[in-house]
Amino acid sequence: MNYWLVKSEPEAYSWADFLRDDGTAWTGVRNYQARNNLSLMQPGDQVLFYHSVSEKAVVGLAEVAALAAPDATAETGSPWVAVALRPVGALARPVALATLKADARLAELALLRQSRLSVLPVRPDEFDLILALGAA
Repeated sequence: MNYWLVKSEPEAYSWADFLRDDGTAWTGVRNYQARNNLSLMQPGDQVLFYHSVSEKAVVGLAEVAALAAPDATAETGSPWVAVALRPVGALARPVALATLKADARLAELALLRQSRLSVLPVRPDEFDLILALGAA
């Protein structure tokens, strides 16, 4: 199993929207490195849902529901892909970016090194730590 983090601006598509929709195709990614990460996702992989820009916090846990497929929002024949994600559950408390930055055990977290990338890998130990930080 692999672990990932996806970022969304809550004003555009929030965790509440994701829950209401009971999942979504993660479309609109237009960066090659992020696209490559989407292509590596496998059904059952666990995904941290991060509210970017205004909140800057990990707020929930999702799961990859299907392999990457052509992105329906892109031009036919383009290289862009999307994956189906479904919600698993909200974190008991959001884990703020400041908390992630303050924890030395997360110094190599891709989110902190490539902050502009919207789909990022997360190491298993980082994933477990973030979930622990978000527990009640």
